[in-house]
Amino acid sequence: MKRLRIEHETGFRYGGDVSASYNEARMLPGTTESQFVLSAALEIEPSTAVNTYVDYFGTRVSAFDVLSPHQALTITARSLVEVRPRPIEHTGITWDRLAVEAARSLETVEQLTQTHRTRPHPEVAELAASYASRHDDPGRAAHEICVAIGDAVEYMHGVTGVHSTAIDAWEARKGVCQDMAHIAIGALRSVGIPARYVSGYLHPRPQAEVGVAVTGESHAWVEWFAGEWTGFDPTNNIEIGDRHVLVGRGRDYNDVPPLRGVYAGPFKSNLHVKVTITREA
Repeated sequence: MKRLRIEHETGFRYGGDVSASYNEARMLPGTTESQFVLSAALEIEPSTAVNTYVDYFGTRVSAFDVLSPHQALTITARSLVEVRPRPIEHTGITWDRLAVEAARSLETVEQLTQTHRTRPHPEVAELAASYASRHDDPGRAAHEICVAIGDAVEYMHGVTGVHSTAIDAWEARKGVCQDMAHIAIGALRSVGIPARYVSGYLHPRPQAEVGVAVTGESHAWVEWFAGEWTGFDPTNNIEIGDRHVLVGRGRDYNDVPPLRGVYAGPFKSNLHVKVTITREA
């Protein structure tokens, strides 16, 4: 188990005064069966009231408006979280049993439907079908599919953008964690395995020193359902461990962006992001 302190600063700078902005932030982790939140708070500049709620998929949302003229908006989320590893444990469920169980719950039914971002390239669907045919246990098939995608796609910034789809990233064979998660989700759904997008943070150093602050970033991975929900990080081809801090879940990135908003004004906006992660224990 690790105790991680996370500071995530983000926001917008505008070319001049905007008269108002309306925003939602999904930057604060919640307590789950594998992580315990010791503290979590949001600081907003310009200062304003915040309405906090839990969205449809269980993610903590901070909604706020800034109704006075401002040239910049800065949101800083500070969290302290204890995290334990979540090793993969296959349940031995069969394909037929999975189909029955997945159809019983809205939670799993919704994660079988492709979105514009996750719709798989024909080559990815073929790859997924090939691995699925080799296993009687869909959980083991899901694991191999995600590993294969992680091996096939090179991690590289600048090739894809925030609006890129799984097909875009597969054709380039390059992308970031968001892209690899979308490709993996599309592949899993194509063979009847419910899968969902997970956003959060990853401490970049496996052997992190206590008390040393390092530059991090938002991260994304996947969870599949094969009797129970199981997570995997296809970007790094690793199980979800005590370096992963979960913030939100959804059908794809559209459900869990760290910051989303609109503003009133003729100026362009520039996004800035800085994430610092410190292991405290």
